[in-house]
Amino acid sequence: MNVRTRFAPSPTGLLHVGGARTALFCWLFARRHGGTFVLRIEDTDRERSTQVSIDAILDGLRWLGLDADEGPWFQSDRLAIYQEHVERLLRQGRAYRCYCSKDELDAMRDAQRARGEKPRYDGRCRHRTGPPPAGIDPVVRFRNPDEGTVVFDDLVRGTVAFDNRELDDLVIARGSGMPTYNFGVVVDDLDMDITHVIRGDDHVMNTPRQLNIMAALDATPPRFAHVPMILGADGQRLSKRHGAVGVMQFRDDGYLPEALLNQLVRLGWSHGDQEIFSREEMVALFDIADVHRAPAAFDYDKLGWLNQHYIRQSDSERLGALIVEQLERMDLDARGGAAPSLLADVQRDRGRTIAEMAEKSRFAFEEYDEFDERAAKKHLRPVALEPLEAVREKLRAMATWEPELLHAAVVECAETLSLNLGKVAQPLRVALTGTAASPAIELTLQMVGRDATLSRIDRAIAYVRERIQQFPLAGG
Repeated sequence: MNVRTRFAPSPTGLLHVGGARTALFCWLFARRHGGTFVLRIEDTDRERSTQVSIDAILDGLRWLGLDADEGPWFQSDRLAIYQEHVERLLRQGRAYRCYCSKDELDAMRDAQRARGEKPRYDGRCRHRTGPPPAGIDPVVRFRNPDEGTVVFDDLVRGTVAFDNRELDDLVIARGSGMPTYNFGVVVDDLDMDITHVIRGDDHVMNTPRQLNIMAALDATPPRFAHVPMILGADGQRLSKRHGAVGVMQFRDDGYLPEALLNQLVRLGWSHGDQEIFSREEMVALFDIADVHRAPAAFDYDKLGWLNQHYIRQSDSERLGALIVEQLERMDLDARGGAAPSLLADVQRDRGRTIAEMAEKSRFAFEEYDEFDERAAKKHLRPVALEPLEAVREKLRAMATWEPELLHAAVVECAETLSLNLGKVAQPLRVALTGTAASPAIELTLQMVGRDATLSRIDRAIAYVRERIQQFPLAGG
């Protein structure tokens, strides 16, 4: 069998975590079996479908590296195909036109609720005779079987059965002629030779309806696999209140695509106790039969841990370029500043996301407003004046601005003044960053650069002198 899977999002919003997990499972299943991964955009809901959403979906898949072998196909380009199948079912008596108005349908459902019944279409237009009512564009309904059971073997959930008496005659084409979801997806899956439909378990109730339509079209259905829903840490369905759920927001928040993929693949699937999977390992090990039925919880702490792992594994050039992108999102100009690869090497172990690494590099690209009060009180005391002036002269005279030479210069100043290194390095650090915490002093100097270093030391010296004038009798 030539395995063919598909990811078929509706472009009515962002590519969310649930959709991305479904796309990943479809992609992995196709890759594992040497098959074909098809991308289909289900854009027949003209009122809600937008180009912005289409772009967001395509951008998200591209960022995750889930490349399609076919597509994207757009349902809006296939309307004639759907109409052809609607006409076929009408000719065969497997579908009929329904002229019920909205008021008539509302009254029918109200009466059913009053009788304690489940609201559902009662099939009244199956046998409607006489001329059609004026002013109504009829929908087309599928004539669902009245008896029997729809049974299918779900690759995740096992055997699933539905009584046909629980299924009413669903609309397959709107008054405008536009196909509904349950009809369009059937025609597309059959026309595109999809062999395996992998999707969220919120679609389980659609499957018996779709199987009945496939049977009416004399078609062999694909195999179905309904994967569990994704929950937040509180056990509720994942939503915006839990944090970022749009895939590209994770990128903007500083996560690497391989970290998010690794988190997604573990939402409902496992391979022993293994937590970290390369893309190649995912393809080699993924089996839809190993997907659990229970809901899966999205763990932001685990994602942060995975992201830190992949940050440490990343090439410095790539990581540096991503830090620069984050700095630009922070409205900082990174051009002409510290080399991106330097930023990566300095901050690699200092943040769980690229955004954190960029924030920790902010001091190299932005002048601070004022000294941290506690840091200045402790380290910019009168006794710091001499070391600051000495290290400034030493640094001003340096011909080469390299970490080893910068470290040696600070050490030499300390030795010349008979001070331990901290008595020079800490006032210098506060001068450079406004705070008492930063990378190693030679790396901090390299990140800030010569001109900004000298200017900031001058600022600190002026601060200390002003403090001496205000408190002339203060001790060291």
